Amino acid sequence: MEYIQAFILGIVQGVTEFLPISSTAHLLIFTKVFGWKELGSKDFVDAIQFGSVGAILLYFWSLLSDLLKGGIAAIHQKDWQREEWKILVGIAVGTLPALITGFLFQDILPESAPIIAIASIMMALLLGAAEQIGSRKRGFDGLQIRDGILVGFGQALALIPGVSRSGSTLTTGLFLGLHREAAARFSFLLGFPTLTIATLYKALKIFKDYQAQLLPDNIVGLLIVGIISTFIFSYLAIAVLLRYLQTQNTWIFVWYRLAFGTVILLAIATGWQA
Repeated sequence: MEYIQAFILGIVQGVTEFLPISSTAHLLIFTKVFGWKELGSKDFVDAIQFGSVGAILLYFWSLLSDLLKGGIAAIHQKDWQREEWKILVGIAVGTLPALITGFLFQDILPESAPIIAIASIMMALLLGAAEQIGSRKRGFDGLQIRDGILVGFGQALALIPGVSRSGSTLTTGLFLGLHREAAARFSFLLGFPTLTIATLYKALKIFKDYQAQLLPDNIVGLLIVGIISTFIFSYLAIAVLLRYLQTQNTWIFVWYRLAFGTVILLAIATGWQA
């Protein structure tokens, strides 16, 4: 049964990590509803994010390779206006706000249902505003270093449970005038170093707990199942969302987030012990 749970949590993590609806929120609510206390721990669900990291690496392998080659060429040629260099620097500086705030405030806000509900509704309103206000005149090749800084600050908001890392970065990108697909693409690339560092940190903690015999003997197998499931559904979520945003808007996610937050608040009001 635990392996089935690990696989299902991988599905939830993979799908919701890249859709702008908050993986943290869905994993927390999902595990609370079904009472999965062991696998619902933050360390486990953070560790299976390795699958999401792998999905980004595989899906964007060609783009990442071109960016690195272009960045190296820019250094050799001292061409600081080169497109690849500006995108790489934007990703680097955009990663810092999330890492710094995560290090300083990671235990400040509890992952509670009321916070998730309110954050989900607030981010739905912001995403809707971005859809209305954003000019959507700039593509991926028009990214600047300042975009990385500003979207990075948007990513830092994802420290609040229910905000959604992909949701906050996509929303910021739309406010900055990026096309929907370009904003989502940059969101995924910006999330790569952040997810990698955060996942490695959690994996190291799990490894130490495993050595100290604080975890069940089958934790390695459960992690493998969760990571594989996360990888498969993360890859599918990236592909589907990018294709969807080429021709469609983000209102479906606005309405979903509003409904999600509202249902949680109604459940709490009727006596659900969140």
